[in-house]
Amino acid sequence: MKNVHELLELLELEQIEMNLFRGKSTMVGGKRVYGGQVLAQALHAAARTAPEDRRLHSLHGYFILPGSIEKPIIYEVDRIRDGGSFTTRRVVAIQNGKAIFNSSASFQSVEEGFDHQGEAPDVPDPEELLDDLKLAERFQDKWPLAFRTFFERDRPIEFRPVDQYDAFNPGKQAPVKYVWLRAKGDMQNAPAASHQHVLAYAADYNLLTTALNPHWDHVSFANLQLASLDHAMWFHRDFRIDEWLLYAIDSPSASNGRGFTRGNIFTRDGKLVASVVQEGLVRKRR
Repeated sequence: MKNVHELLELLELEQIEMNLFRGKSTMVGGKRVYGGQVLAQALHAAARTAPEDRRLHSLHGYFILPGSIEKPIIYEVDRIRDGGSFTTRRVVAIQNGKAIFNSSASFQSVEEGFDHQGEAPDVPDPEELLDDLKLAERFQDKWPLAFRTFFERDRPIEFRPVDQYDAFNPGKQAPVKYVWLRAKGDMQNAPAASHQHVLAYAADYNLLTTALNPHWDHVSFANLQLASLDHAMWFHRDFRIDEWLLYAIDSPSASNGRGFTRGNIFTRDGKLVASVVQEGLVRKRR
């Protein structure tokens, strides 16, 4: 996918019954479906059944089985509740007759309320940084073929990491990561929900690898097993995904073969627009 418009086409679902939708997949570097794609498509399915005047404010999901890019995914929506202020939906993604992803999403009517937030970190502007693809080119002679293939594939999201080290051999690092991101392409006429769905797609990048930062002195991608287990996200304020957003990620814990990560997403002027928490499988291959 070269730009966000191709991504929006991917996230668009075919409705096959009142609460049933079908989605297609694309390769991002392997034969398994990228978790952010399933997450964003499930959100889109939930939004298709929610009242138009209600905005997504939170989602919670569990990745149950790896999905295959070779078959379509069916999304089954359960309309759990339509209340006075909130709408709740449960979505199950199904492939080969089995659930591969289970999620719940909550939508809320827009209303006035208390307002405060934490401060954005002070980091260099994105214009001062290389994107991760150009950064990888500096070290491409060190990368195995599988990783070169991943980084050579076009993506609809541009990422510019603040720490510009060799991702294949970074050495031991603090469990913190700052990354600027934005969609490739203009989304000026897209509805707010589309910006949320694209951010949900993008937010699955960079999380689990942050949990590995303190351990790069004795592990490498070649002997690692990584997989998202569960993922939660909250949307606080309006934003545009085709403008630069700062993803501030940290990992307070890794234990028992799992890494725990969390992130806050800010606009360039320091407005906190979303928060993310994820735990994933992080262990050496046996």
